[in-house]
Amino acid sequence: MEQMLSVGIDIGTSTTQLVFSKLTIRNTASMVSVPCIKIVDKAVIYRSEIYFTPLKSLTEIDTDEVRKLIEKEYVKANIKPADVDTGAVIITGETARKENASQVLKTLSGLAGDFVVATAGPALEGIIAGKGANAAKISKDRSSTVVNLDIGGGTTNIAVFRDGEVIDTACLDIGGRLIKLDRDRRILYASDKIKKLAMSIGITLQEGSTISIEKLKKITNRMEEILEEVLGIKQKSKELDLITTDHDLRRDYNIDYVSFSGGVADCIDISDSSNDFCYGDIGILLGRSIKNGNILKEKPILVSSETIRATVIGAGTHTTDISGSTITFDENVLPIKNVPIIKLSLQEESLPLEKISQIIKDKISWFQVENDAQLIALAFEGKKGASFNYITQLSDSIISGMKEIIEKDYPIIIIVESDMAKVLGQTLKARVGYKKEVVCIDSVHVENGDYIDIGNSVANGKVVPVIVKTLLLNY
Repeated sequence: MEQMLSVGIDIGTSTTQLVFSKLTIRNTASMVSVPCIKIVDKAVIYRSEIYFTPLKSLTEIDTDEVRKLIEKEYVKANIKPADVDTGAVIITGETARKENASQVLKTLSGLAGDFVVATAGPALEGIIAGKGANAAKISKDRSSTVVNLDIGGGTTNIAVFRDGEVIDTACLDIGGRLIKLDRDRRILYASDKIKKLAMSIGITLQEGSTISIEKLKKITNRMEEILEEVLGIKQKSKELDLITTDHDLRRDYNIDYVSFSGGVADCIDISDSSNDFCYGDIGILLGRSIKNGNILKEKPILVSSETIRATVIGAGTHTTDISGSTITFDENVLPIKNVPIIKLSLQEESLPLEKISQIIKDKISWFQVENDAQLIALAFEGKKGASFNYITQLSDSIISGMKEIIEKDYPIIIIVESDMAKVLGQTLKARVGYKKEVVCIDSVHVENGDYIDIGNSVANGKVVPVIVKTLLLNY
């Protein structure tokens, strides 16, 4: 049994926070079986303070201040960047749209450890929060469909889990800090979409003007109604399309449970109205609108294991998988980050091997820029109990199909779901005359359009940590 140290860093519209977690890995196979090393336990060992995300302006993150906050928490936790094995930096919500978001990620990626990855995107964000809030696990344990609404300062990220698997995602521009106010209820900021939403119910939002509590409540009530619409409780309106980012939920399934996470989730049960604007925004009013709305009346509600910390807990404990025991890899090419994936479908896999090589060539062309191939990873399900003859022919098809990549100074990266990575990887190395580095891993599920990070080996070289990044899910 061994342990890995993981970090999760969440830079959100409202808050920035960090957690450190210990991931325990163990060989779960019997003594007479092929080793099967899995993550068997995940425990948060340190939770940072929750800070307001420092901004230089409405469109720019204060990179230096964010770095100082993270550095301070590393010192408080008595952890050095070199101690970190894996994890994720997540810039979420409206913060991901700031002008210098990519600069912040570059700054933190060096601080956070050799294998911390920078990820963003509302679909992934919602999935991570849903896992951190325990919605995914409950859906699996109860064989049910659970919708988690992660309501933060700038967005509501929605993930739908059935039997532990993601089946749908959506993102809405609904959050507690889309209207910011001073103590006198003077509007300091209102997002463009919320201005349009307010206009649809006859309310004008203008920076510098004072607004009544009654009008603010009408706006947060309308925001709650749109959450009802996305869940299918209320008939869809054109305002749902206005507020939707990327794509809507399909709503072609029954919802068994609803859960809430994010900062606004902590405001749902605040009944004291004497300090509704203590955060300088509409978060508490939005929470109260949800409490008084129809979601809680129409759907069974699950109590989330995490609310405001759901995303950062998910980033620290649920982004990492491992692949090991029977894999092939050249340590000198690790870690590798942000490698796009092309995947063969089951139908394509069933074709004659000589046709597969052409399919691989065609898929690689998706990522060509000015006819210059970039590094990609090839994924497929693979055959259980494949013969050596099949492995050899498959290797030749892969080498033929990936010729453009092999001719460059890139490693061959293969991801196969079936337990055949070791023999396939070794065969590939032999068929290219041991002149190319090969990374061939198994027991990892990916799809076309995903990106993968593979870290340095752990557990005395037996396994490699893997993070699969689904930046956008379209169903």
